[in-house]
Amino acid sequence: MADSDNTRVCSSVTRRLALCGGVATMCGVLGKAAEAHRFGLPNGTDAFGVVPTAEPNDPAVSLWREWAVTHEQVRRLGRRQQELEVALAERVDFLGTLVNVPGRGPVLVCSRNALDRLIGERTDIAALRLQAEAELDQQQARFEAVADEIGYFSCMKAERQAFKRAEALLETMASTQAASLAGVAGKLDAVVRWGEAWAEHSSTFPWQQIRSAHLDVVRLGRQMVPSVFFPGDSGQ
Repeated sequence: MADSDNTRVCSSVTRRLALCGGVATMCGVLGKAAEAHRFGLPNGTDAFGVVPTAEPNDPAVSLWREWAVTHEQVRRLGRRQQELEVALAERVDFLGTLVNVPGRGPVLVCSRNALDRLIGERTDIAALRLQAEAELDQQQARFEAVADEIGYFSCMKAERQAFKRAEALLETMASTQAASLAGVAGKLDAVVRWGEAWAEHSSTFPWQQIRSAHLDVVRLGRQMVPSVFFPGDSGQ
């Protein structure tokens, strides 16, 4: 049986729309070059940090690599969850029932809490309340059965776990001193990519300024040590 909060998925949906661009698309299978491009890694780099260039022994860079992989997992799971939501909507019309309250006419309710607010303590329509509760329970059971069948809840759980892991890595990066300019670039790259997913307009303060600082760090670092990989360096 699914968790009791499985019908309260609005925050997860909003998070997915932010991270995945708001459009349900097919994930596909990414090649190594495409994967590297998504992570901001150099061409020829795999998703787990095998790079053809030198890399400083910097804990901040190591954390960034782990975060980049987790961030991509969040994106992929978000897209998959969107696809499952479409499939679920096609098989389960909606969660709700019309309640014909005397003196008010038909009212659509989608939960027991909404039913409580509508009927309150009225005892004269107890039978109406029982009927509405039974219909809601039946629809909820149908929703959970179909969701379990297509893997909706398991995908949601995996997405939440990946999201929490990505946030935890961001917090760890914030408390970890960078030992090189590459580490600073990794911190800035992660902040920009994660933060812009929530920004209503990514061109407004402070995202443009942080993005500019990141590009400056990468540019100066590449001038100083051309052979070293810098997170988010699109020129490699």
